[in-house]
Amino acid sequence: MTQSLEDYLEMVGFLDDEGPVRVTDIAARLGVSKPSVLSALRTLEGQGLLRHEPYRTVFLTDEGRRRATQLRERHGMLASFLRDVIGVSPDTAESDACKMEHHLSAETLEKMRAMVQTKLEENAPAA
Repeated sequence: MTQSLEDYLEMVGFLDDEGPVRVTDIAARLGVSKPSVLSALRTLEGQGLLRHEPYRTVFLTDEGRRRATQLRERHGMLASFLRDVIGVSPDTAESDACKMEHHLSAETLEKMRAMVQTKLEENAPAA
C-alpha cells in the first residue's frame, strides 16, 4: 500500500471514531480535493478495506478497521518516541511521525516501541 493510501485509511479510521465518515470530511482533514479522495476510496474499496456508495458515508470493513488501527498505533508510538523519549515538541513530533511511519522497518519500530515502554515505566508513579 502506498503512503498516500495509508494516510487515507488512517484518516478514515480517525474520522470513524467521531461518527459517520463523509468524503468532504476526509478532503478537509487531509487538505486534498474530493476527486482525490474518491480515487483513493475506490482503490481502498478494491482492496477490501472499506465500502463507499456515492453520496453516502464511508465504512471500514473488518480488515480495514484492523489495518487503520495498526497505522494509528504505529503513528502514536512514533509520536510518543519523539516527544517522550527524545524531547521533541508535540507539534514537531506529530508532523515527523506522519513522515516516518511510512518508511521505517519493523525492526526499527520494535526497538523504538521498547524504548517508549521503558521510558513510560521509568516515569510511572511508584506503587
